[in-house]
Amino acid sequence: MHQHEVVALTEDIPELGLVRGQVGTVVEVWQEDVCEVEFADFEGRAYAFAAVPGQSLMSLSFQPVKQAA
Repeated sequence: MHQHEVVALTEDIPELGLVRGQVGTVVEVWQEDVCEVEFADFEGRAYAFAAVPGQSLMSLSFQPVKQAA
C-alpha cells in the first residue's frame, strides 16, 4: 500500500464499527505492512481512523489496469 491510495476493507473491524467493503484513504504507511486509514463520508467528513494490516485491505483502481502478458 502507498500513501493516498484508495482502499477497501476486506474484513470487519467491529470495535470501530467498520465493515468489510468500506472505503478509505491510506494516510500513513507504517512498518510491518500496517496502514493508518481515514474513512470519510461523501462530504469529506472523517468518521473513523484505523491502523489496518495490509492483508485486510484491497487497493481500488479507478483507471484501467495494464496486466502483464
